[in-house]
Amino acid sequence: MQSSTEIGYNSKIEGDVIHTRLDSALNWCRKNSLWPMPMGLACCAIELMAAGASRYDISRFGSEVMRFSPRQSDLMIVAGTVTYKMAMAVKRIYEQMAEPKWVIAMGACASTGGMYRSYAVLQGVDTIIPVNVYVAGCPPRPEALLDALIKLQGQVAIEPLVATQKKVA
Repeated sequence: MQSSTEIGYNSKIEGDVIHTRLDSALNWCRKNSLWPMPMGLACCAIELMAAGASRYDISRFGSEVMRFSPRQSDLMIVAGTVTYKMAMAVKRIYEQMAEPKWVIAMGACASTGGMYRSYAVLQGVDTIIPVNVYVAGCPPRPEALLDALIKLQGQVAIEPLVATQKKVA
């Protein structure tokens, strides 16, 4: 006699009620709908655009909605060289984003200043805003950005949400 194994939710066995934690349900929604704010500052922006094309299909991860408004996005992708002239604009846009928010530093220039060791280039975007995931390369391939997105989704999935909320009086 051969037995079959049920995978997933079976309403005949478990009934019509699904039990989960509120944190798990909210984090599942948040991790599958990260809306990026693209900060394309140099050549890495071309690879960022390629990740949104049909060949790499960033929409599989729920991030196809590139928002050019900081109030409608929750993920900033800093792609390219950040100069001191642009640093305050990048920081201002980050501060205008609603909480919770995350940052991916894409490329060697955004992560460490790259090959530009000059007075005009910021040596890493993490000196002005917190970075969650770094993507190596000059320029990094679109697959590397998708891998960083998967890593960020893993971080979002385990973040405590409800337990850390402050009570508003």
